[in-house]
Amino acid sequence: MLYTVKEVAELAGVTIKTLHHYHKKGLLQPSKITNSGYRLYGRTELERLQQILFYRELDFSLNDIKKALEDEPSRLACLSKQQELLIARKQRLDCLLNTINESVVLSRKGAVMDKSSMFQGLNKEEWKDALSEQRQYLEDKYGYNIPEVEEDQVYSMNEQAMEAQQFIGCLKDALNSGRKANDVSIQELLKNHIAFLNSHGHNIDAKSFASQTRFFIDDDFHRSIFENQQIGLSYYLCIAADMYAASNQ
Repeated sequence: MLYTVKEVAELAGVTIKTLHHYHKKGLLQPSKITNSGYRLYGRTELERLQQILFYRELDFSLNDIKKALEDEPSRLACLSKQQELLIARKQRLDCLLNTINESVVLSRKGAVMDKSSMFQGLNKEEWKDALSEQRQYLEDKYGYNIPEVEEDQVYSMNEQAMEAQQFIGCLKDALNSGRKANDVSIQELLKNHIAFLNSHGHNIDAKSFASQTRFFIDDDFHRSIFENQQIGLSYYLCIAADMYAASNQ
């Protein structure tokens, strides 16, 4: 059975203009074009459109979608890959939702979230204020000076703060649910977190990250940041990081 462009648009919940655009980009070719110029689509085209829309939901660009579809050897392989990506996105969104819910609860109680845990976008001066206590502490105890925040660093720092909050939120969920520190999901979480840090200018590997988490335990100031969010969190992170480093030597 063949469907007109209008029927396909209604089935898929997209506009006719979108289908024309996909055709123009070489993403979705009609099964046939009539002598009158009408585009007609069959089941194969509907299945391909489904895959395109799944990738759009994952924020893939049209060029990336085209490449992804060309690289996948079969529809099943493509669907399996999309399933994997959608599950990963759901996990990230669940973590973010838990963080937002926690913020709402704290706000209703009149409690104040630790500045280092906030993930809303800050400007240069707000970052300076947020880091002031940590800057003073590190200077007094270790003689280490945190560089001043530059205007061109603000966007990246906001991105890093948001990712860090999601990372910690996922760790808290795992700890509360009783997952072991060497659980596959936790090890994957660490892998992605370290990769994110490296993509934002931090030269860090599994071993150095594990060393950093041990510092968080040994240092009262930084340990309290984690423990104030969840008792045992700093130790859980350290154990998980050590296990990840041991398996990635």
